[in-house]
Amino acid sequence: MENLIGLICGAGAAAGVLGFVVLVVKQFLFICSPYEVLIFSGRKRQLTDGGSVGYRIILGGRAVRIPIIERVDRMDLRNIPIDIHVSNAYSKGGIPLRVHAVANVKVSSNPRFLGNAIERFLGRDPAEIKQVAKETMEGHLRGVLANMTPEEVNEDRLKFAHNLIDEAEEDFEKLGLQLDILKIQNVSDEVNYLNSIGRQAIARVIRDAEVAESIAKSTAEQNEAQSRQDGEVANQQAEQAIVTAQNELREITAELEATARSEEETTEQAALQARAEAEVELQTLRKSLEEVRLQADVVLPAQANQTAQEFTARGQAAAIHEQGKAMADVLQMMTDAWVKAGDNAKDIFLIQNLESVLSTVVDRVNAVEVGEVTVLDGGDGEGLARYVGAYPAMVNQVLRELRETTGVDVLGILSDDNKGSK
Repeated sequence: MENLIGLICGAGAAAGVLGFVVLVVKQFLFICSPYEVLIFSGRKRQLTDGGSVGYRIILGGRAVRIPIIERVDRMDLRNIPIDIHVSNAYSKGGIPLRVHAVANVKVSSNPRFLGNAIERFLGRDPAEIKQVAKETMEGHLRGVLANMTPEEVNEDRLKFAHNLIDEAEEDFEKLGLQLDILKIQNVSDEVNYLNSIGRQAIARVIRDAEVAESIAKSTAEQNEAQSRQDGEVANQQAEQAIVTAQNELREITAELEATARSEEETTEQAALQARAEAEVELQTLRKSLEEVRLQADVVLPAQANQTAQEFTARGQAAAIHEQGKAMADVLQMMTDAWVKAGDNAKDIFLIQNLESVLSTVVDRVNAVEVGEVTVLDGGDGEGLARYVGAYPAMVNQVLRELRETTGVDVLGILSDDNKGSK
């Protein structure tokens, strides 16, 4: 418990010390806002030009005040609007004018002129700064009006404002003030001089407009008359040009028609002559073509046929001659062979022609047409074999008929031949 009490007492003491430190810092640390300037008075400060002042300036940021020795003051750098009304301000020429202008004035933040504002306005009410700036502006405004005519003031207000700014700049720098904006709102007079100037200007404008309208109307009428005259002349010239062009067109048309007729007649004669020449050439070509066709269709085929018949006759005669000669040679050879063969000549002849004899036999057998055949088997399986064996029997029957008819025993010759070969 005693420890807790001691801890609480220590925390309270620390908080008290911290609060004291914060209070001390708050009393001696000053922060400068962007729209103000801090002046620390009480100590001498050397300037760059060799002079000295008893204060230092802080523009933005923060600084620490030295206790007892320094004091801190603030000056506002924000704009101060001033409404300026000047009456009976005589312009160049002695015309009294009324001028209403609006200006924005502020304490200069330029270190060159800020000292002047500190010396003159530090600790004073901003309303006093506004009143000094207003009176200064009004005085300079009267001075600028004295050097400008009412026409210049009314017509060129921008020049008026620039002249006023240039006139007041030097005094504002001495005061440490800065003129940001100056606008001339209204310029008038009590003797209606500006209105008279306006009426004169309006009358002059109306007069100039009427004169310009009259001149324009006269010019338009002259232009219209001149245009009408030019139009009539142009129409006459156009009609003359049309007539001339029509005459030239007729002449050109006649020349072209004559040339065309001449060319047409020349072309027709040339065409007739060319046609006659072409007809002659065509007849010549037809004659040549007919001769060629006759040569190709009649003469050449007849000559070719005649030549072919001659060659065919020669070939047939040669073939007959050669066939007869070959047949004589064959007969001679067969005669010699028969003589040499003796009794076997007939058999040799048969053997040589055996193929044709057998072919005749086969044709004879094949000439027998058999439709449907029904084979009845007695159960011993010989029915189909007997049907198939009927063909050799047919061949044997044909050979026996050949032997009985011609006396040529083919089977016997073949049997003897087989025995001899064995």
